[in-house]
Amino acid sequence: MRLSPTCFHVLILGVSLLLSGNAISAESSGKDPAIEKIRAELSSKLGDISLDSIEASPVPGLYEVLIGARLYYVSADGRYFIQGQMTDIETGTNLTEAKVAKARKRLIDAVGEDKMIVFGKENEKYTIDVFTDIDCGYCRKLHAEIDEYNEQGIRVRYLFYPRSGVASESGRKAVSVWCADDQKKAMGDAKQGKSLAQKNCENPVADQYALGQVVGVTGTPALVLENGELIPGYIPPARLKRLLDSKLSGKK
Repeated sequence: MRLSPTCFHVLILGVSLLLSGNAISAESSGKDPAIEKIRAELSSKLGDISLDSIEASPVPGLYEVLIGARLYYVSADGRYFIQGQMTDIETGTNLTEAKVAKARKRLIDAVGEDKMIVFGKENEKYTIDVFTDIDCGYCRKLHAEIDEYNEQGIRVRYLFYPRSGVASESGRKAVSVWCADDQKKAMGDAKQGKSLAQKNCENPVADQYALGQVVGVTGTPALVLENGELIPGYIPPARLKRLLDSKLSGKK
């Protein structure tokens, strides 16, 4: 099986999370010989993959491989590897995204709020996770309205995603924000383009950047809702509130 360099890189990131216990594994009886065949084929290309990360899909002869928050389909003989969406035409349900959303949310929640910078009260009606870049224009616009999001009942949990990489200037600013004595003030200052005292300490920036790649972040800001849905881009506070009301209407 031949994979593109980008696909291979993302798979390796996912496997690392899977082996560290942070990934979400699908349950499998382990009695299907095709699962062992697929595991052996993928392991020869990607290293050890937990057998529990492979299970039968709704389509006979096609199996699901969940790595991090990315779902792939593999033929029973392990030869054909498919990356794409599976939709139930009768119900109109995107079966791929439904499973990926759950995995995405669980991976993010596993980070823990002690590794995030959080704006808003714990009892806000909604909580969103936002992958942010210090120098991203729309990230700055979103943060300039952070009080309005909170007023709309939306709590924001920030994770760092320096688009140019951890070693970039944006990456160094993210580290300085995290290492500041007052992280919230430093975040606000950085988003306004103010100079920060360069600091270095143990920080989650690299891990969160890698996590963003695994859960499907391709740009910033990237919003993840409580149901695990990933929404790219800036959304004004009032419109986001309406969107959350419509998508999470069952939440009290």
